[in-house]
Amino acid sequence: MTDLSTPVAEVVGAKTAAVLNSEFDIVVVEDLLRHYPRRYEQRGALTDLAGLEIGDHVTVQAQVKSFKNLKNAKGGSRQEVIISDGSGSLTLMFFNQHWREKDLAPGRQGLFAGQVSVFNNKRQLTHPDYELLTDASEVNPDDYAEAFLPVYPATKKLPTWTIERSIDLVLSGLGTVEDPLPIGIRSTNKLMELNQALRAIHKPGSLEELEASRLRLKWDEALALQVVLAKQRHEEDSWPAVPRNEKPDGLLAAFDARLPFKLTQGQIEVAKTIADEMAAGHPMHRLLQGEVGSGKTVVAVRAMLTVVDSGGQAALLAPTEVLAAQHYRAITTLLGPLADRGRLGSHDEGTGVTLLTGSMNTATRRQALLDITSGQAGIVIGTHALLEDRVDFFDLGLVVIDEQHRFGVEQRATLVAKAGSDRRPHVLVMTATPIPRTVAMTAFGALDISTLSEMPAGRSPITTHVVLSAEKPSHLTRVWERIVEEVAAGHQAYVVVPRIASQEDKELAPGQRQAIALEDLAPQLIQGPLASVRVGIMHGQMAGADKDEVMQRFANGPAHTDGVDVLISTTVIEVGVDVANATTMVIMDADRFGISQLHQVRGRVGRGSAPGLCLLVTEAPPFSPARERLAAVASTTDGFELAALDLEQRREGDVLGRDQSGVRSSLKLVSILRDESILEQARIAAVEIVQSDPELSAHPALARAVQSLIDNARAEFVKKS
Repeated sequence: MTDLSTPVAEVVGAKTAAVLNSEFDIVVVEDLLRHYPRRYEQRGALTDLAGLEIGDHVTVQAQVKSFKNLKNAKGGSRQEVIISDGSGSLTLMFFNQHWREKDLAPGRQGLFAGQVSVFNNKRQLTHPDYELLTDASEVNPDDYAEAFLPVYPATKKLPTWTIERSIDLVLSGLGTVEDPLPIGIRSTNKLMELNQALRAIHKPGSLEELEASRLRLKWDEALALQVVLAKQRHEEDSWPAVPRNEKPDGLLAAFDARLPFKLTQGQIEVAKTIADEMAAGHPMHRLLQGEVGSGKTVVAVRAMLTVVDSGGQAALLAPTEVLAAQHYRAITTLLGPLADRGRLGSHDEGTGVTLLTGSMNTATRRQALLDITSGQAGIVIGTHALLEDRVDFFDLGLVVIDEQHRFGVEQRATLVAKAGSDRRPHVLVMTATPIPRTVAMTAFGALDISTLSEMPAGRSPITTHVVLSAEKPSHLTRVWERIVEEVAAGHQAYVVVPRIASQEDKELAPGQRQAIALEDLAPQLIQGPLASVRVGIMHGQMAGADKDEVMQRFANGPAHTDGVDVLISTTVIEVGVDVANATTMVIMDADRFGISQLHQVRGRVGRGSAPGLCLLVTEAPPFSPARERLAAVASTTDGFELAALDLEQRREGDVLGRDQSGVRSSLKLVSILRDESILEQARIAAVEIVQSDPELSAHPALARAVQSLIDNARAEFVKKS
């Protein structure tokens, strides 16, 4: 007898096991049994051979008349079997399966099922399913015809029938199966036992049995995932944290007094929640999400100043140097003289603000490290350079992570650990990519969630249009004229392209062309329709100092002699870039971008008092999915509506990303969009289990399932690193 931990090779043989491993990472019996069918077919009604129609799914009862092993001209073999029911004959065709000669000997009776096709004017079933009979009464032909046939995720090296045969072998010798779901959960939710569910998912006797098995196995995935997240949260909550209390007459109060605008009600409410949590003796873990331009940065700055008022430091981790530099400029501008502590004429209630990136020269970097270590820098802004061993904080009290989805769990943990071995900092992660509730609950289950849905006063609406450059070339000409007009009116514009350099050596599908490249488009615009305006160029491969210099010139605007009127860039300006004077955004080959990315890029305009205009230039054909996607973006600026549409069109695993590594591979049946109820119930159950039994000592089978999920997560992370 085998169990779930038995190596597959012991059951199916070393050769098949090697292919299962190489194609699907299947090593033990449980891996194979959790390789679920992607769909099911039914064989079709019992049919006379004389009445077969091409394309029908049929089941026939017939006798084997002949079996031939034939060689193919290009290697390999095929097996041609003739069967007859007395009214007609039919060919069964197999490829490279000579071993079937033992089964399909002339004279054997059987039920044969498949889809009728034609080859050389002969009707045939290719790789049919069949069941041989020793006694014609032993199988009910109608029941056989109506049975569910599993169709598995398969590859050329590993066809579905090989997987099915391997699973049949495993199920025939499977012994006792230890159930990881606590009996209370099974009873409350009327769930199958695991042994029954694993058999029913592969060999369902009815639609009801199939649905019941899927429900049970969804619970396996949901509970294991939620226990991992609950354990993570429980461990983080068990660490002490220094309470960070607001100081009535401190730096935060001085900052609030000089703010040139009023906070929205949403900002006030979220700020109070953050303040209350940071005043507690355990770490805050909060996700702050909100529309592009909803004012997340101001909320984060207020949290940072609260920590500085208490004698601590705050670190803001940004994914790119452009964004880090933009945050540095925005925060120092907001703080004004409050950011000049230690300098002549600085405010009494001030702090130092330091930027640390990988491209800094040695002297600047050395000074930044000194300011961080000494505590001179109350606010530290940086890229991945903050994660290096040589970066030591004086008293790290708050970690703010911008664009959370761009960082992995390991990176976040590295920065958090810099608070010291005996305590943890408070953590605030931010994202401008709206996340539907079920996704947030699954991807960020260890975080509390706050949402800013109200836009600050003074934000202008953004109008979006699709420009069909191939169908109406004159419209593209009008695009460049509009940019020149905007510049003449004292405004600025972006032109965004999908790639830096052209790739002429890349193979293209028929009718497809290379994506527009910055190095090709920029000279054409500078020497042509944009010759009368000042153009800057920026992309991710430029040196950090060069990117910063271009962005500064663009931020300076038309009033400066070295200002930039139009910035031609890749999506390096996707997040964080805040130039209120920029009113127009042109996105070339917009169909090459995803919905969320288009929404993010579009959010760079309409940030001032003048209305924003976004033009999505495309050559995508009519009625194509790409055109539909662009039409959806043009129809609304509601990021949550677009996020839901984006999720419908993408694999859910792509949304979760690597920051919750293992989530994608673990969710085979559960849909984070459709199974909200299961995920919510599993989360509640997981919290109760972990609170009463953090080590899962009373739930050994569940502990092993959770550990397996964690191990697989680490393996996935290593493979992608």
